[in-house]
Amino acid sequence: MKLKVEVMSKEIIQPSSPTSDQLRHYQLSFLDQISPPVYNPLVLFYQMTKCNTQVYKIKVIHQLKQSLSNALTYFYPLAGRINGNVFVDCNDEGIPFVEAQVKCKLSDFLENPVPSELNKLLPLVLDDAEALPLGIQFNVFDCGGIGIGVCISHKIADALSLFTFVNTWAAISRGDQSCIMSPEFVSAKLFPPKSISGFEPRTGISTERIVTKRFVFSASKIQDIKAKYAKSAASNGNQEGPTRIEALSTFIWSRFVASTKAKSIPNSCFYTIVHAVNLRTRLEPPLPDHSFGNLYRVAITVPSRNSGEDCCDNLVNQIRESIRKLDAKYVRQLQDGQSHFEFIKERAESFIRGEMVSFSFTSLCKFPRYKADFGWGKPSWVGSASLTFKNLVVFIDTLSGDGIEAWISLNEEDMATFGSDKILLAYVTVQYAAKETS
Repeated sequence: MKLKVEVMSKEIIQPSSPTSDQLRHYQLSFLDQISPPVYNPLVLFYQMTKCNTQVYKIKVIHQLKQSLSNALTYFYPLAGRINGNVFVDCNDEGIPFVEAQVKCKLSDFLENPVPSELNKLLPLVLDDAEALPLGIQFNVFDCGGIGIGVCISHKIADALSLFTFVNTWAAISRGDQSCIMSPEFVSAKLFPPKSISGFEPRTGISTERIVTKRFVFSASKIQDIKAKYAKSAASNGNQEGPTRIEALSTFIWSRFVASTKAKSIPNSCFYTIVHAVNLRTRLEPPLPDHSFGNLYRVAITVPSRNSGEDCCDNLVNQIRESIRKLDAKYVRQLQDGQSHFEFIKERAESFIRGEMVSFSFTSLCKFPRYKADFGWGKPSWVGSASLTFKNLVVFIDTLSGDGIEAWISLNEEDMATFGSDKILLAYVTVQYAAKETS
């Protein structure tokens, strides 16, 4: 359903304590520098908050603002301003906090949430992350339920950093000192900044009409998809079979190629399959989850041009091998930076020249999405939004944790054929509601 959202107020929230002079200059890392200037979005929904009564709403808003102000003292770069893809001026200028009214019941919206409508619940335009690191929008539905929209700049934080911030903010709000995670700002020490002359971080951000749709795969359907590729995995020594992400990536890729095969692609063009990989566990020694910054890189698989449903058996193994190569040795080479920079620069130039069709996957599965209890219980559902990259798939756990939501962004033409692919839809859960079913 379409949402009618009215902004009621907007103010700036500053840290509760001033940032010390020695912390005023937060250096961006090399991985921050090459990350795109977009916002990572998150919307957390809570059904039983009684915010349709003015007294209760005022109490909740005050609690959120005060705890947010306290959280910003831990995450002080988020209250500053990004300066020229080089550093953050941690000047305590503060972050926008928007209050909005949504003209519908939350339960009605959660029956079939439309990704593009979730953008209305966010405080910032996703492809315009220049100076502001963070923004919050507090949305009140007619029933009293709420949606907390969060935008964090990808220039300063990856998805796990976003969850670290949100969950720490929530812990402060509910008064749980044991769950407050002070971030470790180590990214610039591990990956020192470099000159990235000749590389445009905005490469891949699309201004054409992108459609994002949400496809839900139940646990049983995921098992069926894994079984499709288990024989190939076993023949290559992988007795455990493909993971959920390996199998779903292969399946979605195969249906994308099959459903768009009538599209004319030059013979000189090649495909790449890209998976975002968390580097924290791959460093020696490993970093804790609350290490803050862009601590991820991408594994690249080059499939066959004719990789369709019948030609993807080995793709699971190719994807696994590509991800496996992002090991401690790779991280050491990445810390040098120069050879990796030349690689991504060349890859960006191929993309710009139209020589490469890239299809990207990022998985938020097993991330702590449902831990954000601000004092009135955990979320009823946590959603993303319609993103500004085409050929992008974001995997998110369902509320129960055993199914997976695939948020898929394609251009309109490709989505029209992909979204009606009968083989794909045979594996998609019939009901698209965000509510859990038995």
